[in-house]
Amino acid sequence: MIPVRGYEGAQIAILGLGRSGLSAARALRAGGAEVRCWDDNALARVAAEAEDFEIRDLTQQGALDGVASLIVSPGIPHLYPGPNRIVATALALGVPVDNDIGLFFRSFATHGWEEFETAPRVIAVTGSNGKSTTSALIHHILLEAGRPAQLAGNIGRGVLDLDPPVDGGVVVLELSSYQTELARALTPDIAVFTNLTPDHLDRHGGLGGYFAAKRRLFAEGGPDRAVIGVDEPEGQFLAGQLSEGPVDDRVIRVSSGTKLTGPGWHVFARKGYLAEYRKGRQAGSIDLRAIKGLPGAHNHQNACAAYAACRSVGLAPRTIEAALHSYPGLPHRSQIIAEAGGITYVNDSKATNVDSALKALMAFERVRWICGGLEKEGGLAALSPALGRVAKAYVIGREAAGFAVQLDGVEAEVCTTMETAVTHAIADAQSGETVLLAPAAASFDQYDNFEQRGDDFACLVRAAVGSGQ
Repeated sequence: MIPVRGYEGAQIAILGLGRSGLSAARALRAGGAEVRCWDDNALARVAAEAEDFEIRDLTQQGALDGVASLIVSPGIPHLYPGPNRIVATALALGVPVDNDIGLFFRSFATHGWEEFETAPRVIAVTGSNGKSTTSALIHHILLEAGRPAQLAGNIGRGVLDLDPPVDGGVVVLELSSYQTELARALTPDIAVFTNLTPDHLDRHGGLGGYFAAKRRLFAEGGPDRAVIGVDEPEGQFLAGQLSEGPVDDRVIRVSSGTKLTGPGWHVFARKGYLAEYRKGRQAGSIDLRAIKGLPGAHNHQNACAAYAACRSVGLAPRTIEAALHSYPGLPHRSQIIAEAGGITYVNDSKATNVDSALKALMAFERVRWICGGLEKEGGLAALSPALGRVAKAYVIGREAAGFAVQLDGVEAEVCTTMETAVTHAIADAQSGETVLLAPAAASFDQYDNFEQRGDDFACLVRAAVGSGQ
């Protein structure tokens, strides 16, 4: 646990008692704060009461009197599409609003670090797509290199549940826009921006607000080094804002598909090869094509970002390359479930939007595509560059028929259920093809989350063909 400092004897209110909220309550109490908690969910309140936390209905008049800060869980809106009423009351009263990420950054460093030979460091990763894979990949590389490392944030453990850092330790944080938009302290040593595509637009009041939430990690935090994906205009803009000029190697520009030139520090992937250039000279090269855990150009971008972050903490190119080959991949993200009869079965249930599904499709030559679910704004037109790779689409979800008619030029079968889609895809698939779950939609019409959807796919595939590996 990371005890929260700076609130000893103060009254702190916690809104939302999920993983991050309950973790924050424990860490605040460990730091000497007096904590009052609230969640609309009665079961969450019972769990907090079982740990002897005071439960106080924060919607009641005067519930925030004397409170030094309101700590809000990431899923609770504070501005768009409309602030939660408790948050609105806090803002009206002038009560500072923060989250567990802000508490972590204000409490992570301690005087005990003076005895360390190498100060611990924090690598924080944000972006629309690939941030989970990039974060997990950085963590994997560090461990393979013998560096003490912990993974937390939007993946793994809650940030305040981490163990106190050791000499030379590295904390890798995956941070969503929900986490970066509200944190009052953001001070990573290395910050990574993977890419930006439209997502969560209602929560942030549009694409500009979404980008602004991501940008805070860099503008507010002032990291020693920034790794920036520059394949979109927002990344190019962010890199330009952070850099003092072409030779400023505090900014490492990253690309998938574009050769980056100039005297600065660049890491890019083209035709399956990663290349590192610094001061105009090549400093490293890796063949990514044979790395099973990182298929496709989108994963090559993740590899470039992870490589750049690990180079920033002093790892050698060959050390990073060896670790890439042992990376097993993350569940539900280009995860190979089975290989049987010349057919590969891939679970990319995390492809919940059109951009991530497009990248998943582009990673394979000929695809039996399982797609559909709760469709997001913007339609499916952006998938058109990859539809030539689709042998047939098997559409699931309550609105499968409406989803299917948008797939111009693709043979599409309305399956509705995952079981029907998997059964028919397996029956139709031929050697050399890939059966791919990449829904391009949210899961909530049929599943509690994308993990449950991916697990259903994996169980059905394994029951039908075994692991086959």
